[in-house]
Amino acid sequence: MSIEENKKWFKNAKFGMMIHWGLYSILAGEYKGQRYNSLGEWIMSRFRIPINEYEKLAEIFNPIYFDADEWVSLAKNAGMKYIVITSKHHDGFALFKSEADPYNAVDSTPFGRDIIKELSEACRRQGLKFGLYYSQEIDWHEPHGGGYPLNEKENWRLNDGFDRAWSNNWDFPDIKNKNYSLCFEKKIKSQVKEIVTKYGDLALIWFDTPGVITKEQSMELYNLVRKYQPDCLINSRIGNGVGDYTSFGDNEIRDDYREDLCESACTMNDTWGYKSYDDNWKSADDIIRIKNHLNSRGINYLLNVGPDYLGRFPAPAADILKAIAENNKNS
Repeated sequence: MSIEENKKWFKNAKFGMMIHWGLYSILAGEYKGQRYNSLGEWIMSRFRIPINEYEKLAEIFNPIYFDADEWVSLAKNAGMKYIVITSKHHDGFALFKSEADPYNAVDSTPFGRDIIKELSEACRRQGLKFGLYYSQEIDWHEPHGGGYPLNEKENWRLNDGFDRAWSNNWDFPDIKNKNYSLCFEKKIKSQVKEIVTKYGDLALIWFDTPGVITKEQSMELYNLVRKYQPDCLINSRIGNGVGDYTSFGDNEIRDDYREDLCESACTMNDTWGYKSYDDNWKSADDIIRIKNHLNSRGINYLLNVGPDYLGRFPAPAADILKAIAENNKNS
């Protein structure tokens, strides 16, 4: 498939699944008797959890119910054409075997399996396209992980009234000497090369949260992906006006018609990463309505699921997907 053919496929795909999964799923939104009222995957930053404590979660990460084929089947039956999963999120923990950093699901956990490999193979078996999310700037596990310095653009608040830090300023408080370029050269480029060379053809790479990344660095990542995956699409969150298609803001439902390639990533409830007490689920009817609204305007709908720490889709999420599949049969 050429890149033009891939663009045509993406324009017609209309519906995909995003998956946010990682060590934060173990905490499920709670830390030392406190609940986090916002995004589950940001819990390390919200509570300023030290690296040496957060790393202990890897020692118990053992999602014995993870079944890649089951996940893909739920997506396929609901009419989804592609899956995008967090290969590495902001906490720095990778779901794939990485030679660049042992902080990953294969080398640092009792589970010891390459989740990205298994899911990519399941997608190929069942005929779905596969894409990978990668946090190219924020990395709280790295002393030089990117993000705006505290008290500048970083010091912004969520709906619970607490500050959310982009870079890790609790383990590494010397913010004046942070140099994202060191993290970029040491880890980011190496891991991006790994994910685009180890898992077969990728439909897309979903970068996220550019802040201090330079235009030159965005272009370097773009060209790196293009070198090894010439047909792979790259989203706009690579930063600095670079990319092949537009990723709108989180949960952004647009009303205007778009002829260009674009996509809206949205949650089923209020979080991306799993929180055990977030029960504000959209109904299947609501999701179908949103999908039809976006698709009629030329926009793909990327619907997120946050699996729990055992590797299960939350029961309400699975039920919603099954209801959408049933609606597809009857329509």
